[in-house]
Amino acid sequence: MKKLIIPVLSVVAIAATSCNNGQSTTKEVVKVDTAVAIKEIAADTDNVLSDAEKADGWKLLFNGSSKDGWHGYKGKTTDTWVAEKGLLHCLGSATDKSDKRADLTSDSSYDNFELNADWKLAPKGNSGIMYLVSEEFEAPYLSGPEYQIIDDKNFPEKLEDWQKTGANYAMNPPLVAASNPIGEWNHTKIIVNKGHVEHWLNGQKTAEYTMGSPEWKKNKETGKWKDAKGYGMTKKGKIALQDHGSEIWFKNVKVKELK
Repeated sequence: MKKLIIPVLSVVAIAATSCNNGQSTTKEVVKVDTAVAIKEIAADTDNVLSDAEKADGWKLLFNGSSKDGWHGYKGKTTDTWVAEKGLLHCLGSATDKSDKRADLTSDSSYDNFELNADWKLAPKGNSGIMYLVSEEFEAPYLSGPEYQIIDDKNFPEKLEDWQKTGANYAMNPPLVAASNPIGEWNHTKIIVNKGHVEHWLNGQKTAEYTMGSPEWKKNKETGKWKDAKGYGMTKKGKIALQDHGSEIWFKNVKVKELK
């Protein structure tokens, strides 16, 4: 990766009320003065499939230059998401109910697949990757499980274990703490195959579960999703990148369907 490093001169913390994903009632959205922030440009090898990957069935979900293949959940606008310098960048927002803010949702649906993505989160940030999402509900998390992404060490509120990075949010705490320090890139892998799901982070398995198993049913019926009848019920669904008000960057987002 090529980097142009410019000293950061100012950081402004903005308090905001959060209703997205029900994770907290308040949060702090950190906005960095973009005129003096570290500028990054994706490397020439980013967002490109090798011949071997193409032969193996991989497809890019982010082409490095546009939001083609994505839309706002339930048709909402996606002004807080921009494709720039080879990165898919969520700008963040202090306004939770803005009509210009939405979780970025794939046009295509998948049932059995492997998803890979590289991401970098802003300080005190909160986001996630949801999968098997149906757009029949008010929000994607009411159907799709979430691979949690959060600043484990500096988030301004106390976190439960099931809220930490790599978890199956509100269902399975991470098996290990595997995220790199804030400001560094992380590599996520999600495997969904006939109901068996694995979360991986930087080469370490952080969650594993089987949808519909007795343990899964117990976790759902006794936890956050006990009243969400559609949670985990979609057999073939979309992938959604969460706008939780924080800045996050994605690249090398690709998927391979499993047979």
